[in-house]
Amino acid sequence: MSPIDQLNTLLTQNHLWETETVYKRNAYLITKGNQDASVFFIVDGSVRVYTIDKEDENTIRFGYKNSFVTAIDCFFTDNPTQFYIQALKKTTVKVISKKILLDFIQSDKQLLQLWNTILGQLIIQQMERERDLLMTSPVDRYKSVLKRSPQVFQEIPDKYIASYLRMTAETLSRIKKS
Repeated sequence: MSPIDQLNTLLTQNHLWETETVYKRNAYLITKGNQDASVFFIVDGSVRVYTIDKEDENTIRFGYKNSFVTAIDCFFTDNPTQFYIQALKKTTVKVISKKILLDFIQSDKQLLQLWNTILGQLIIQQMERERDLLMTSPVDRYKSVLKRSPQVFQEIPDKYIASYLRMTAETLSRIKKS
């Protein structure tokens, strides 16, 4: 069982999820300026995390079934978030507040180790993505994401994948065809 599955199971067994909410396609879980540091567990559906630079949307991350997502900047700093989290299709999430989650995790050394494992995986994923963006060609970025997260191409519309890969939708289409 993955660390994320383990944490979800423990939160469920201890009845710590505060709500379960269904978001319609294109609805926002979080918008820029929000100070909600809640953590969402995606039961079904998919979301994207993005920022807006002038009028350009820059996709940073995706979340899909059996993954956690939060406004990570707000979670760690308690400052208003710079991110948007948007449902890409009808999405069901379980929600827990930062305080309840951290109180639970800090109550036991093994839970803290589990949490640190999850954070470590997140950091490694972000570093791999950053390396790909800085050091590889568009084709190599595409191949890297396909290898690392093939479910992205089944769950996420191409225009958002293209944004994530820092290329146009047309370039992504050409790469997929070749």
